[in-house]
Amino acid sequence: MSPRYYSVIGKNFGDEGKGLMTNHLAMAESALVVRHNGGAQAGHTVIDKGRRFVFHEIGAGTFNRAPTYWAKTFHPDIYKLGEEVQNFAALSGFRPKIYAASEAAITIIDDILLNMALESGRGTARHGSCGMGINECDLRGKAGYALTIGELLSLSAAEITNKLARLRREYLPRRLKELGLTPADLGEYGELLQDDNVLKNYAQGLLKNIPLITPAPDMKELFATYERVIFEHGQGLLLDSDNEPFWPHVTASYTGLKNPQNLLAEMGAQIDEAIYVTRTYVTRHGAGFLPHECQPKDLGLSGFDETNIPNSWQGCLRFAPHGSLEDFIAPVLKDAKAPKSRALGLTHLNETSGKVLFKEAAIPWQDFINLREIKDIFSKIYLSFSPFAVEKISAVPK
Repeated sequence: MSPRYYSVIGKNFGDEGKGLMTNHLAMAESALVVRHNGGAQAGHTVIDKGRRFVFHEIGAGTFNRAPTYWAKTFHPDIYKLGEEVQNFAALSGFRPKIYAASEAAITIIDDILLNMALESGRGTARHGSCGMGINECDLRGKAGYALTIGELLSLSAAEITNKLARLRREYLPRRLKELGLTPADLGEYGELLQDDNVLKNYAQGLLKNIPLITPAPDMKELFATYERVIFEHGQGLLLDSDNEPFWPHVTASYTGLKNPQNLLAEMGAQIDEAIYVTRTYVTRHGAGFLPHECQPKDLGLSGFDETNIPNSWQGCLRFAPHGSLEDFIAPVLKDAKAPKSRALGLTHLNETSGKVLFKEAAIPWQDFINLREIKDIFSKIYLSFSPFAVEKISAVPK
């Protein structure tokens, strides 16, 4: 029997509840979670049986023992992976299973240092980057200097160091020339980009964490062993790399259906259900335009968000109501070719007394799902009234 394929997509700027939704989908059946865009910058929170964990590179269905698959479009940070796996194993009592496509290109220390240097140098004009090197990894790969999982698995520590040194010697000057910069312009980051010990230490970390990964060269064969395959998206639709109105404050990856649909098309399959997840209001973490931005108190919100704490890279979590109903729907309609079924995930209903907050009105969820515009697009609504679970699934009446 063929698996059912799900996509869990953030409808806005991220932080919508994709981790919660992925965990819910992974409960019912034998499931595999696919990470396919971005990399370690994701922060998907799941609270399961009193255990709270923020997933970065491991799939958010892992409490249910759903393995993770890194697709060829994912950019993992193998160095950081070890800490995440160790922390999860200490909390859960088991080590997560991680499969990886051999073509997946990894981020390296120079990507991260250059990303941090560029973002720091922008001052008040920051793009809102997490400093994880995703865009630099992507650009390096497009220039023909990728370091893939398949290649990494075949190298010794010395060979990894030599590979990193070659990339630094051949690619870094080219990239700096494009930027009109020299290492001296990058301050402390420039010094680290010339330090051989940085490469040696990084290579040792990569070698230590390689055993955490199981290569999976045949995607179709792997997927066929599960009843559910869940594509867990990073960021949100409004941060998609092709979303020009919000440029340059977007991510370097495709945040909507494009990756899953392209990957599945290679094996003659398609998404069965795309779930567009949103809070009952809108948040944005990082720089860039946020329509109708306001203070949390203006939305009647209070409390502390443990996941989205202020940090030196992205600042504070920002808040807004949804604009018009047309604004609410537009990102979904703009996404790639419609799958077999579209669903909506409404989270944080407990914070807004069960209402969806728009600029002009607060609409009770029972009335909201009966709006003609919602009925025309979505066949199902997943409702979450707590930080812990999806408590209700409602078929949208036609």
